[in-house]
Amino acid sequence: MLRLTLASTLSDRTRPLLDGRVRIPNVEIHHVPGEPEDIFRRALRDGAFEVSELSMGSHITTTARGDAPYVGVPVFPSRAFRHGAIWVRTDRGIARPEDLAGRTIALPEYQQTAALWVRGILREQHGVDTRAMSWRIGAERIAITLPPGHDVAPLGMDPERALHEGVVDALVSPRPPAPHPQVARLFPDWARAEQAWHGVTGFFPIMHCIAVRRDVAAAHPWLPVALFRAFAEARRLALAELQLTNVLRASLPWIAAAYEEQAAIMGGDPWPYGFARNRDEVAAMTRFALADGLAGRDVAPEELFHASTLGEVA
Repeated sequence: MLRLTLASTLSDRTRPLLDGRVRIPNVEIHHVPGEPEDIFRRALRDGAFEVSELSMGSHITTTARGDAPYVGVPVFPSRAFRHGAIWVRTDRGIARPEDLAGRTIALPEYQQTAALWVRGILREQHGVDTRAMSWRIGAERIAITLPPGHDVAPLGMDPERALHEGVVDALVSPRPPAPHPQVARLFPDWARAEQAWHGVTGFFPIMHCIAVRRDVAAAHPWLPVALFRAFAEARRLALAELQLTNVLRASLPWIAAAYEEQAAIMGGDPWPYGFARNRDEVAAMTRFALADGLAGRDVAPEELFHASTLGEVA
């Protein structure tokens, strides 16, 4: 019996593995629950877990520079549209994405995947030169070195406080700031903006992947595929539960109708796993990382994942 630590957030997509409904033959999982920021820091600094949910922004960064402690599995337990993650001061004349040009933006971390997506969207959909913007950071989970031409510096205070006090013009954060009379979302109807962007790109932004520590993958080369198949089955169970109407498994009265509507918008499958189905999206992320200075070279999407998993289909 192989005993593994698995660090991840709790969600309907991970619970079937943790409550025993889905099992990996000859593997005993010890789950370490937590919030992403702490999990990523411990995994990347200390290699604390054999298997870990991992930031794609950080994974691309470490892979590009050759010191990645983990290898990915094309399972994406966290995906989120990020138009709703842009918060602006309402007293700065910022009404559309183009108005962010030349502004000072606060971020929890420059390498954070949410920020990676926002910068890519600003450049490629709105023509904003993100190098001409000033990025002010809370604290990075791992040290990064950027090439010249990127205005990135420590903020010296909490990013939310900096927004509230007017030190910065905007904040990009996956966690909404506390209400403030002079702070609002850049996209008031952010869900509609995200659906329109999805219609153009076909992307549902990947935030995290499942990753195996490299020494563990080398010692047990069958494990990445076994993990892929187990997480794919867990996802199948989660999506099936959303459609049950005898007893609602989530605390929303029309959750089954919402599932049908959103699955239709997203081509029938709202949460795709597998490398082939997501290669174009991962390629966009590596392109964003290169433009951001996080990657010092072109990273082929295949480099991010264990070779044995590239042909797996969920």
